Amino acid sequence: MSVNVKISEELVAEAKQHGRVFHRSLPKQIEYWSRIGKMAEENPDLPYSMIKDILLARQDTKLEEYTFD
Repeated sequence: MSVNVKISEELVAEAKQHGRVFHRSLPKQIEYWSRIGKMAEENPDLPYSMIKDILLARQDTKLEEYTFD
């Protein structure tokens, strides 16, 4: 489901620029940034580089959580 949200033109311009570099659409770039922000708030002790690596690993491998019996 998509929702319309008003954001500043400055943020849109920055997201477009970063999205081009990383081959992401504008919405995907903003979603990526929001996931980073959410993870940073939920895990204030993790450095940005680790959060970024976690997100990249999740993209590369679509592994399901293992449940121990």
